[in-house]
Amino acid sequence: MNSKLIGSLKLLAALAVAAFLAFMAVVGFGENKAFSASAIKQGLDLAGGVSITYEAVEDAPTDEEMNDAIYKLQLRADAYSTEANVYKEGTRRITVEIPGVDDAETILTDLGNPGALYFVYGTGNIKYDTANKKYLLAKTIDELKAEGQIVLNGNDISDAKAGTQEVQSFVGGRDIVVQLFLNENGSEKFAEATAKSIGQQIAIIYDNEIISAPNVNSAITGGSAVITGMKDIEEAEKLAATIRIGALPLELKEVRSNVVGAQLGQDAIRSSLIAGAVGFICLILFMICYYRVPGVAASIALVIYVGLMVFFLNAFNATLTLQGIAGIILSIGMAVDANVIIFQRMREELGKGLTVRSAMKNGFKKAFSAIFDGNVTTLIAALVLFIMAAGGVKGFATTLAIGIVLSMFTALVVTKFILRALYEIGLSNEKLYGIAKERKSIAFVKNSPKFAALSGILITAGIVAMIVFGVKDGKPLNYGLEFSGGTSLSVTFSDKYSESMNKELENLVSDTISKTSQITKVSGENTYIIKTMEIDKDQRAQVVNALVDKYNVDESLIETENISGSVSYEMRRHAIIAVIVAVICMLIYIWFRFKNFNFAGSSVIALVHDVLVVLMLYAVVRISVGNSFIACMLTIVGYSINATIVIFDRIRENMAEKRKKETVAEIVDRSVTQTLSRSINTSLTTFVMVLSLVIFGVDAIREFAFPLMFGIIAGAYSSVCITGPLWHLMETRLVKHSEE
Repeated sequence: MNSKLIGSLKLLAALAVAAFLAFMAVVGFGENKAFSASAIKQGLDLAGGVSITYEAVEDAPTDEEMNDAIYKLQLRADAYSTEANVYKEGTRRITVEIPGVDDAETILTDLGNPGALYFVYGTGNIKYDTANKKYLLAKTIDELKAEGQIVLNGNDISDAKAGTQEVQSFVGGRDIVVQLFLNENGSEKFAEATAKSIGQQIAIIYDNEIISAPNVNSAITGGSAVITGMKDIEEAEKLAATIRIGALPLELKEVRSNVVGAQLGQDAIRSSLIAGAVGFICLILFMICYYRVPGVAASIALVIYVGLMVFFLNAFNATLTLQGIAGIILSIGMAVDANVIIFQRMREELGKGLTVRSAMKNGFKKAFSAIFDGNVTTLIAALVLFIMAAGGVKGFATTLAIGIVLSMFTALVVTKFILRALYEIGLSNEKLYGIAKERKSIAFVKNSPKFAALSGILITAGIVAMIVFGVKDGKPLNYGLEFSGGTSLSVTFSDKYSESMNKELENLVSDTISKTSQITKVSGENTYIIKTMEIDKDQRAQVVNALVDKYNVDESLIETENISGSVSYEMRRHAIIAVIVAVICMLIYIWFRFKNFNFAGSSVIALVHDVLVVLMLYAVVRISVGNSFIACMLTIVGYSINATIVIFDRIRENMAEKRKKETVAEIVDRSVTQTLSRSINTSLTTFVMVLSLVIFGVDAIREFAFPLMFGIIAGAYSSVCITGPLWHLMETRLVKHSEE
């Protein structure tokens, strides 16, 4: 079989796979369109979900108790969706919003009604009902509290999980158990209680009912305990879930549960998909026009990448929000980066006089380290964020990790396979691949003071703006609903209205009090929930009067409450800690791979630079800081570190092949110049994808895309103008290495 026939078969196979994945992503399989883009679970903003409101039984719960309850409920809601929201209403209520589901009763059953949880001494406090075969309380909870019979309460429990453990008396046998985890305070109390209760029972009481009464076999001092005696895994799961539900600082009761409609509706999805299609077409046209045959290979590989992305989002049951759609569209732009690195390397090899086959082989070989290190560094950050963060940050990390792995696979395996097939069918003329010419090095190191001055001006402008607005308004940044909370109005209309009401109500609020708002409809009812930034009594009255005048609403059917931000203090703290840990892990990895701390240190400084520059934009332009802010900053972190490593990889390579009498500064200038086309092209392709979001997207997505465009420019600028000269400074001055 000749090579031309083999190449044709390879190309047909690649095109068939691309067509199949494209069909699957658009059409899917079966009545439910399984594994299609439309089958991906959608967030509250796109598809609606369930909203459940709880109220504290206690009359005056403290802020600490409420915040702790919100955080723990958020962790439980994350089991249903990483895009779930939990926030405070008024002083005693907590609302849980879970996207992608439409059965409030099922969620209530699974999530439970968070009642009070107590562990009490069994002797004299419980009795066995032989008729019903269950334990009952012999005293009231108040009596047990007064007598000091309470061992633990919900505040002392950190977690409970169902599982199995080996049976010591039977080799290979396993018991079904519930493992209980205690916090520091609970560990001390439980150790003391179990030490004096050996051979007796400790009853677990939830919502005034005994759910388990295990025997104490020994003093438990390690901060964890195992409850045995489960008949099956379902019973263990139920007990563990009940303990987790009860492990709250407050007893809560359900006051309402609704199925709510999408906040943004189909228009947002439609415009986002149009933006993605336009950006994708522009991206493919650029790749083919600039890189010719390799561009064709990359375009087919990108179709496969998108199809695989849709497949794995379905497979991992990821929840997709509007920002998630933007993130995927952005990832398409970033996925081309590895291809650009390879193709630029191929052009350089052709410029040295190598044949197309040899240039292809060397291009993939020499590009591998930059692609591998850049993607693994970002993947480390994604894994840390997934493990340590909560809420939307965890969802972002999932999408990022999937995108990184798939982009490496498509670039290093799929693109290589298709490119070889194109070569084998006869597209072997070097003019079809492009030849890079040696260009004169640009003096980046010499001009580093100018670059540093520009960065200093931009960052200082952000600091000044934050100080000025902090003094003037008390808000250094323009915090949105998700961060600062606001006011919620529940409005029941006498007549039925269509989904277009969402936009009408947004305009009404904006025209009446100049505030932005989020609108959701309660499914099955003629009720809309309007969330807006915090408004005073006069502004509330203006909105209520406008609703009465325009829609003849019964004023008594309008309920108003102050609500907290859905991004709680605990979530923000965990996100910040996760980002710090991720940066440290990236620093360690770069240090290990490059065997030079200066590479790691300068890359992290450049990363901080990019974040501060984008923060300046938020401060000066007063862009709303909400969930999209977190996604934007995290995307810039990943984008920045990836671009920097490509340049550092070239510096490392050129340092190992140092020319005679070439200084470190000249190596830096040569390395940055050699990778300049890659830096420009990658930034341009990503910029085009995001620009399409700004042009065709709805307001909510523009709020995400506009600062991201600025971040792409900042990342390209810092990678080209800051990182190389900064590494040179650290390498030659701070550690006093010679320039020679």
